[in-house]
Amino acid sequence: MTALRAAALVAVLAFAAGCQSDDTADGPAAAPAPTVDASTAPTDSVEPFAATSTPSASTPAVTAANTAEVCGEVDRLILAGSKKLAADSAEATRDKETTPDELNDRLKRTIAGLAGDVRKQAARAEDPEIEKLITDVAKQLDGGAKAASPAKWLGETFVDIPPKLARDCHA
Repeated sequence: MTALRAAALVAVLAFAAGCQSDDTADGPAAAPAPTVDASTAPTDSVEPFAATSTPSASTPAVTAANTAEVCGEVDRLILAGSKKLAADSAEATRDKETTPDELNDRLKRTIAGLAGDVRKQAARAEDPEIEKLITDVAKQLDGGAKAASPAKWLGETFVDIPPKLARDCHA
């Protein structure tokens, strides 16, 4: 019983520590916009942005207006959820009366609530790719809520969610 609690606590705390970001509340610093020096700009083109031009491979993809907001909210939910899971595990460790089944039920309820909150953000996403990404995260969380051992699931699957969101959920 103590080993289960300790494993859950260690997994969640390790995850929570990994979620901490060095970015400010406004997000990472934006890259400065490139400048054009008129003395080196080509002069043989009358219309530098003609409608017939095609975007180059380096042209950034256009994303929906609310992508940054939705992704930021999902990050906040995941971080808050990890803190709640850590608190649940720590409380169960201190309470000698809590059984492993009670801890599992508590963790499952927290994970299920997090899945529902994340799913609501997926529904808000205007970018179909971001909506799919966040829906997939909610499905992963559903799996954790149904896992026989949510503590084991936290250490094996939950810890992979924040890096995936950091890599793929952006404006």
